[in-house]
Amino acid sequence: MENKKTPNFVRSALWSYDIDKIDMEKDNKIIIENILNHGTDEQIRWLFKTYSVKEIRKVVRNPGKGFWYPQSLNYWLMFLKIRINKETYKNAIKKICPQAGIFNGPQ
Repeated sequence: MENKKTPNFVRSALWSYDIDKIDMEKDNKIIIENILNHGTDEQIRWLFKTYSVKEIRKVVRNPGKGFWYPQSLNYWLMFLKIRINKETYKNAIKKICPQAGIFNGPQ
Protein backbone atom coordinates (compact mmCIF):
# COMPACT_ATOMS: atom_id res chain seq x y z
CA MET A 1 0.00 0.00 0.00
CA GLU A 2 1.63 3.20 -1.11
CA ASN A 3 -0.16 5.61 1.21
CA LYS A 4 -1.32 4.78 4.73
CA LYS A 5 -3.75 7.72 4.90
CA THR A 6 -7.36 7.17 3.91
CA PRO A 7 -8.46 9.40 1.01
CA ASN A 8 -11.00 12.15 1.71
CA PHE A 9 -13.64 10.79 -0.67
CA VAL A 10 -14.22 7.79 1.64
CA ARG A 11 -14.96 10.12 4.57
CA SER A 12 -18.75 9.69 4.29
CA ALA A 13 -18.46 5.90 4.79
CA LEU A 14 -16.28 6.46 7.85
CA TRP A 15 -18.41 9.21 9.36
CA SER A 16 -18.05 7.99 12.96
CA TYR A 17 -14.22 7.99 12.87
CA ASP A 18 -11.57 10.69 12.72
CA ILE A 19 -10.38 9.97 9.18
CA ASP A 20 -7.07 11.73 9.82
CA LYS A 21 -6.24 9.16 12.51
CA ILE A 22 -7.21 6.07 10.51
CA ASP A 23 -4.28 4.02 9.25
CA MET A 24 -5.16 2.04 6.12
CA GLU A 25 -3.05 -0.92 7.15
CA LYS A 26 -3.76 -1.07 10.89
CA ASP A 27 -7.44 -0.17 10.60
CA ASN A 28 -8.28 -2.24 7.53
CA LYS A 29 -11.21 -4.02 9.27
CA ILE A 30 -12.82 -0.67 10.15
CA ILE A 31 -12.37 0.63 6.62
CA ILE A 32 -13.54 -2.55 4.88
CA GLU A 33 -16.61 -3.07 7.07
CA ASN A 34 -17.72 0.55 6.89
CA ILE A 35 -17.33 0.84 3.14
CA LEU A 36 -19.05 -2.49 2.45
CA ASN A 37 -21.89 -1.55 4.80
CA HIS A 38 -22.25 2.20 4.03
CA GLY A 39 -20.14 2.95 0.96
CA THR A 40 -20.95 4.36 -2.44
CA ASP A 41 -20.09 2.58 -5.69
CA GLU A 42 -16.99 4.76 -6.01
CA GLN A 43 -15.86 3.92 -2.47
CA ILE A 44 -16.42 0.20 -3.05
CA ARG A 45 -14.40 0.29 -6.31
CA TRP A 46 -11.59 2.03 -4.42
CA LEU A 47 -11.80 -0.60 -1.67
CA PHE A 48 -11.35 -3.49 -4.13
CA LYS A 49 -8.41 -1.69 -5.77
CA THR A 50 -6.80 -0.98 -2.39
CA TYR A 51 -7.27 -4.26 -0.54
CA SER A 52 -6.97 -7.81 -1.84
CA VAL A 53 -10.07 -9.97 -2.16
CA LYS A 54 -8.41 -12.26 0.41
CA GLU A 55 -8.25 -9.38 2.96
CA ILE A 56 -11.85 -8.36 2.23
CA ARG A 57 -13.09 -11.96 2.51
CA LYS A 58 -11.32 -12.34 5.88
CA VAL A 59 -13.16 -9.30 7.26
CA VAL A 60 -16.56 -10.44 5.95
CA ARG A 61 -15.95 -13.96 7.26
CA ASN A 62 -15.45 -12.45 10.74
CA PRO A 63 -18.11 -9.71 10.85
CA GLY A 64 -18.13 -7.14 13.65
CA LYS A 65 -20.75 -7.70 16.33
CA GLY A 66 -23.90 -5.59 15.89
CA PHE A 67 -22.36 -3.73 12.98
CA TRP A 68 -23.96 -4.96 9.77
CA TYR A 69 -27.25 -4.22 8.04
CA PRO A 70 -28.78 -7.55 6.96
CA GLN A 71 -29.01 -6.46 3.30
CA SER A 72 -25.32 -5.51 3.20
CA LEU A 73 -24.04 -8.62 4.94
CA ASN A 74 -26.26 -10.90 2.83
CA TYR A 75 -25.04 -9.24 -0.37
CA TRP A 76 -21.34 -9.47 0.48
CA LEU A 77 -21.62 -13.04 1.75
CA MET A 78 -23.22 -14.01 -1.56
CA PHE A 79 -20.91 -11.86 -3.72
CA LEU A 80 -17.76 -13.20 -2.03
CA LYS A 81 -19.15 -16.75 -1.79
CA ILE A 82 -18.73 -16.92 1.99
CA ARG A 83 -20.74 -18.99 4.44
CA ILE A 84 -20.87 -18.19 8.14
CA ASN A 85 -22.78 -19.95 10.88
CA LYS A 86 -26.17 -18.66 12.07
CA GLU A 87 -24.86 -17.46 15.43
CA THR A 88 -22.07 -15.41 13.81
CA TYR A 89 -24.60 -13.94 11.39
CA LYS A 90 -27.11 -13.12 14.13
CA ASN A 91 -24.42 -11.45 16.26
CA ALA A 92 -23.22 -9.36 13.32
CA ILE A 93 -26.61 -7.84 12.50
CA LYS A 94 -27.64 -4.48 13.94
CA LYS A 95 -30.51 -4.75 16.37
CA ILE A 96 -33.58 -2.55 15.92
CA CYS A 97 -34.20 -2.40 19.64
CA PRO A 98 -31.44 -4.23 21.54
CA GLN A 99 -33.05 -3.60 24.94
CA ALA A 100 -36.12 -5.54 23.89
CA GLY A 101 -34.10 -8.24 22.12
CA ILE A 102 -35.78 -7.51 18.79
CA PHE A 103 -33.71 -9.02 16.00
CA ASN A 104 -34.08 -7.67 12.49
CA GLY A 105 -32.61 -10.53 10.47
CA PRO A 106 -33.41 -14.15 9.64
CA GLN A 107 -34.03 -16.25 12.74
